[in-house]
Amino acid sequence: MSKPAWQPTATLQALKARAELYQQIRQFFASRNVLEVDTPTLSHGTVTDVHLDAFSCEFDHSSSGKPETLYLQTSPEFALKRLLSAYKTCIYQLGKAYRHEGQGRWHNPEFTMLEWYRVGFDHHALMQEVSDLLKAVLDVPDTETLSYQQAFLQYLSLDPLTAKTAEIAAVFNRCNIDLSDDYPIDRDGMLQLLFSYEIEPKIGQQVPCFIYGYPASQAALAQLNEQDPRIADRFEVYYKGAELANGFHELQNAEEQRKRFEQDNRLRNTFRLPPKPIDEHFLAALESGLPACAGVALGVDRLLMIKLDAQHIEDVLAFPVARA
Repeated sequence: MSKPAWQPTATLQALKARAELYQQIRQFFASRNVLEVDTPTLSHGTVTDVHLDAFSCEFDHSSSGKPETLYLQTSPEFALKRLLSAYKTCIYQLGKAYRHEGQGRWHNPEFTMLEWYRVGFDHHALMQEVSDLLKAVLDVPDTETLSYQQAFLQYLSLDPLTAKTAEIAAVFNRCNIDLSDDYPIDRDGMLQLLFSYEIEPKIGQQVPCFIYGYPASQAALAQLNEQDPRIADRFEVYYKGAELANGFHELQNAEEQRKRFEQDNRLRNTFRLPPKPIDEHFLAALESGLPACAGVALGVDRLLMIKLDAQHIEDVLAFPVARA
């Protein structure tokens, strides 16, 4: 018999495990002298990424005297980088984020995110620290790393950095993935679908797997690699079927970042999606001088699911969106 809708979906034991996990995370960063901070969940700007959608709301009491549209943060990234630009010190935030996406096994529209930035780190140094955190809270013996290119070559015999669109489409046919939908898809979208369907289920099953060196066209807010400009200094972490974290050796160039945001909005138009307002406060912070750093965002609910061997995100949430 299912519980009445007013009751929580998580057990008391799961709530205690969440509290313990928060304590472990805070102890981990305190031992490394990383400062915990708090930033707004409402913002005038938002992400332009075609694969992310933010909740919006109307604010009728602005000091400007005019109604304003505000956005719930999909991550605290822009605000944290503003703090980094101002104070040049290592910081982290543990709090709520929001993404306007369908709910499912691994996702609730309101979720808990851990995001941190390490001044002086590159993405390889940060991957090691993420590995240290996962070993501390999940008690995994080790982690493994694999480049994006290596993963495609190993599992699909396809080089994602050199393959033509027709070659990628041929792999779709070989894997019996239907591409006949009318919704437009570009080369990166095809690679992401192949990764999701054909590679993701095969990696990180025994120990967490770090994938690094994504194509430059998927750089988001990461620097391009100095030795190989075809790739970005970006990584993701997969474990037991979950995408746990996404990290960057952070882009510091405000002009380049603006170009990427504008390109995102052009792509959104191609995909028949509305453009999103660029966060000018964030770009001004980059212009003032973001210190050389690496940063990563990690899904805490997913981490807790793995820690408890939970089958659905509702098992670790007090009240998922359906009961909120």
